[in-house]
Amino acid sequence: MKKLGVKAFVAIGMLSAIAYVLMLLNFPLPMFPTWLKIDFSDVPALVGAIIMGPVAGILIELIKNILDVISTGSETGVPVGHIANFTTGLLFVLPTYYAYKKVQSKKGVITGLTVATIITTLGMSVLNYFVFFPMYSIFMGFEVPKLMVVIAVAPFNLIKCIMISIVFYVLYSKMQDRIAKMRQAF
Repeated sequence: MKKLGVKAFVAIGMLSAIAYVLMLLNFPLPMFPTWLKIDFSDVPALVGAIIMGPVAGILIELIKNILDVISTGSETGVPVGHIANFTTGLLFVLPTYYAYKKVQSKKGVITGLTVATIITTLGMSVLNYFVFFPMYSIFMGFEVPKLMVVIAVAPFNLIKCIMISIVFYVLYSKMQDRIAKMRQAF
């Protein structure tokens, strides 16, 4: 694992700020519950992980969620949604990074994004069913139907991951040479 220097921490701070702003620019999709919202805040974390390594991706996901908790708070008093967002980000960013690390090309990015989409969709379905929905029940005092995981959460996560993958792939395709140079600088 690479050690992160001052330049890396400055880059992580900037990417975290961009991720936070992108997190605020969220929107619901028709046919899904309004509390499920799309945002592209995982794209800066993907960029950071590809350039500086997995620790950078983790830190960007963490900082963006801390900034959001501080500025918007949490309906439950406990940041259940932010913990879920952080977990979702990790399930998406880390597999993408490790697949890209093995094959540092467009093929590696596509493989990573595909694997990450599957892992995130399945992983968050299981975690929502057994962890996050029960946490909402405890802290909010109402039961979230477990069927919601099948009819809403899993398809939503699949669509969200596909949308993020497309945006990241387009960005990566345009900046592939620059990203390779930046990887060497860190």
